[in-house]
Amino acid sequence: MKQELETAVAAAVKELFATDVAVELTRPDVQFGDYATNVALQLAKSVGKNPREIAEVLAEKLSGSASIATASVAGPGFVNLMLNNETLVKLAESKPAQTLAGKTVVAEYSDPNPFKVLHAGHLYTSIVGDAIANLLEATGAKVHRVNFGGDVGLHVGKTMWAILQDLGGESPAGLEKYHSLEERVTWLSQCYITGNNAYDDDPEAKAAIVTLNKRVYQLHTDNDHDSPFAQIYWQTRQWSYDYFDSFYARIGSHFEKYYPESAVAELGLQTVREQLNKGVFETSDGAVVFKGEPYGLHTRVFINSEGIPTYEAKDTGLIMQKWEDYHFDKSVVITANEQEQYMAVVLKAIEQFKPELAKASVHLTHGMVKLTGGEKMSSRKGNILRATDVLDAAAMANKEATKQENDQAVLGAVKYAFLKQRTGGDIIYDPAESVSILGNSGPYLQYAHARARSILAKSGEVAQAIEVAEFEADERGLLRKIGEYAEAIDKAAQELMPHHICTYLYELAQEFNRFYEHNRVVGDDRQKLRLSLVAAYANVLQAGLKLLGIPAPDKM
Repeated sequence: MKQELETAVAAAVKELFATDVAVELTRPDVQFGDYATNVALQLAKSVGKNPREIAEVLAEKLSGSASIATASVAGPGFVNLMLNNETLVKLAESKPAQTLAGKTVVAEYSDPNPFKVLHAGHLYTSIVGDAIANLLEATGAKVHRVNFGGDVGLHVGKTMWAILQDLGGESPAGLEKYHSLEERVTWLSQCYITGNNAYDDDPEAKAAIVTLNKRVYQLHTDNDHDSPFAQIYWQTRQWSYDYFDSFYARIGSHFEKYYPESAVAELGLQTVREQLNKGVFETSDGAVVFKGEPYGLHTRVFINSEGIPTYEAKDTGLIMQKWEDYHFDKSVVITANEQEQYMAVVLKAIEQFKPELAKASVHLTHGMVKLTGGEKMSSRKGNILRATDVLDAAAMANKEATKQENDQAVLGAVKYAFLKQRTGGDIIYDPAESVSILGNSGPYLQYAHARARSILAKSGEVAQAIEVAEFEADERGLLRKIGEYAEAIDKAAQELMPHHICTYLYELAQEFNRFYEHNRVVGDDRQKLRLSLVAAYANVLQAGLKLLGIPAPDKM
C-alpha cells in the first residue's frame, strides 16, 4: 500500500514537472499527517523553483486524490499527507510486501560445538537467528535453517584427552557411570576445561592431544565406529547433540539440518588444494594460506603444516556444501563480532573462484552477552556464562516478581530483552528489568495481548473486520498505528534487524493503552467498531510476537 502511494506521488511529480523521481514516504508525528515527503526539496535545483512553491503545487494536485484526504505544506517544502478512511482501513489489513517471493535463503546460526557447553552467545544467536529467519519467511522467502559445529578439531582432541584420563584409558564401559543428560554435559564441559589447561601447561599432554586430534579426523576417514576409541567418541558426541536438542526445544528453536565440521572438512580441503594450484592460495612454512593484505585484510591459514584443515577450510567447504544442497539466492551467517575479520578473509578467498557465492553471502555479527555487573567470560577458563544461566536467572527474577512459575513469560522476557537492541553491540542483560510488566519488556507485551483478548472475551461477541467509518481521533490513531505493521516488517527484513519489530510493537501497545484509557469498548454505542479495532490490534500484536519467537498467551 505504501508503495502504491509512493507511485502516485511520483506520477503527480511527473505530470506537473516532467521529471522522474524516486519517492520515499516517511511517517511524521501524528499531528502532521499519516505520511510525509521531501520530494519538493529534491526537485528544487533541477526544476529551478523554490521548494515551498513546488510543494504547494504538488499538495494541491494530491489533495482529494484516490487515497489522500488532504495534503499540506510544512517548513521549507515538506508535503504532509492525510489519508482517507478507506485507505487507512486497507493499510490496517495489508500484508507484508513479498519482496523475497521465489527466493531461497539459507540462515545459519547458533553453531555450537559438540564437546563444549552452550554459552550465552549461543542463546543470543539462536534467538536473533530465529527472528531473522521468521522475517525472511514473512517477506516470501523459502528459508532453510541450518546449524554448523565442530565435531572435529583441537577442542575435540583436548576433550578426548581428558575423557581418556578420567576413564583410565580407552574403556567405553566407563561412560556408563554418567546417567542423566545434565551429568553427561557437566562432565564433558569439565573435560574440555581440563584438556585445555593441560594443553597450555603440560608439553607431554599437548603432544598427546595433537595426536588425538589426528586420530579423531582418521575416525571419520575410516568410518570407524567399532574401535574402543571410536565408541567413546561417537557416544560422547551424541550426548552433545542430545544436549543441543534439549536446549533448542526449551527455547523453541528448530533446524532443518545440522552440518558437523567432519561432513565438510574434506570438501574444504579439496577446494583449497584445487585453488592452490590455480594461484588463489599459496604455501607458507608448509601451510596453505590466503594472503588478504592486497584486499585490506590479513593472511589466514586454511590448511596447517600437519595437513589438517583449519576453521577457514571447513567454512569454505560449508559454503560449497550449502550451495550444493540449496542453490541459495542468499546465505545469512550469524556469528559473534570476533569472527568479523575472519569471515571477511574466508569470503574474499571464495570470491576469487566463486564470486557469486561470496556476493550472495551476508555475515551478521553480534556482541557479548553479560549479566548486569558481569565480566567477560571464557569457556576455556571455565568461567563461562552458560545459556541456561541466563534462562535460569530470568526464571528466578520472574518468580520473585510474580510469585509463580511461567515459562512463557521467561521466554518472552529473555527473547525481547535480546531482540529490542540493535544487533551488533554487547548485551548487558538485567533479569529483573526483563521480566517487568511495567516497561519495555516481553512480559509487558504479552500482558498487553492478554488484556486485549480479555476485552474481546468479555464482550461475548465475535469481532468483525474493520468497516470504513467516521473515526474519532483515538480510534483513528490506533488504526493508523495498526497500519504500520507491514512497513515495520519490510524495514526489519530488509535490514535484517529484528529490533524494528520490537520498537513497533511497543509503540503499538502504548497507542492502544492511550485509546483504551479514554474510550469505553464494551457497552459503548461504538462497541462494534471498537471491538473490531481491538481484535485487529490483538492479531497484529500476536503476529509480531510470533515473528520474535515469543508466545502470546490469552491469559497472564
